[in-house]
Amino acid sequence: MLVWLAMIGVWAVDRLLKVLIQTNFVPGESLKVIPKVFHLTFVLNPGAAFGLMAGRTWVFVVTALLVVGGVIYGQFRIPKKEVLARLAIGMIGGGALGNLYDRLMSGKVVDYLDFQIWPYVFNFADSMIVIGVGLLMLRLYWDEKVRKKREDEPKTANTQE
Repeated sequence: MLVWLAMIGVWAVDRLLKVLIQTNFVPGESLKVIPKVFHLTFVLNPGAAFGLMAGRTWVFVVTALLVVGGVIYGQFRIPKKEVLARLAIGMIGGGALGNLYDRLMSGKVVDYLDFQIWPYVFNFADSMIVIGVGLLMLRLYWDEKVRKKREDEPKTANTQE
């Protein structure tokens, strides 16, 4: 259930934020929230991250569908006790759905988060994908650390004297 809730929650928040931006801004318009640090800038991105592969919408649609399919598969394979992993894949799936929706509706993704220390504008869905992947990497690191610690522990012999 956590995977579905995270996925739907991320998609819904992403959709709401994009509708607010599209309703209140015109493409290219920017609002200084924290001057020289953070702006809201409405950009229609025809490509992937950083505008790469502009105009190849079908590649991104197929990729998003594969990601969502992987999330659905993972929902049934990851044990319920693995809360962090389940939350992470839900975030990734929701982000993928958010950007997929944009691509299917207009062929372009609505971006608006503009940190002035970074030359690219992105959106909530992108953030959730990156954070979800980061959480999965953290979980894998954590599991590896625990496994290595167990291997390094001295074996206790069950010998009688």
